[in-house]
Amino acid sequence: MVALKLQKRLAASVLKCGKRKIWLDPNEVNQIVMANSRQNIRKLVKDGFVIKKPEIIHSRARVVERNAAKAKGRHTGTGKRRGTRNARLPFKVLWIRRMRVLRRLLHKYRDSKKIDKHIYHQLYMQSKGNKFKTKRVLMETIHQMKAEKNKEDALAE
Repeated sequence: MVALKLQKRLAASVLKCGKRKIWLDPNEVNQIVMANSRQNIRKLVKDGFVIKKPEIIHSRARVVERNAAKAKGRHTGTGKRRGTRNARLPFKVLWIRRMRVLRRLLHKYRDSKKIDKHIYHQLYMQSKGNKFKTKRVLMETIHQMKAEKNKEDALAE
């Protein structure tokens, strides 16, 4: 076997790739050995005796498949968890989400005149004080307060 180090180096330079990406035709070794310049290498490339190998594909198919399964809730049992519950989904994030939901509801109700500004402020401060766990509980409280208010108004008349 003849050493083709020079030809491989020149081919890599001509084809603008690494030496590992160069394929020299084993059946045309005698012709390749004679090529000792870039010009000769270009001719061999044109003839198809020297080829730039395609890039090796690093498939993400398995990752995509696994992530799809994870989206369905697979592979997330206790054995797969490394961080604490707070590290995985911080309490603060949950709190912020809840506050935004409750405050959005209060804004909506105040703007549509379902509650007046006094009730709004009272409920706003209560929600900030962690009185309402969910939007449903807040809505129930609002309905109770409105019913009470209506009853008081009816008694006042």
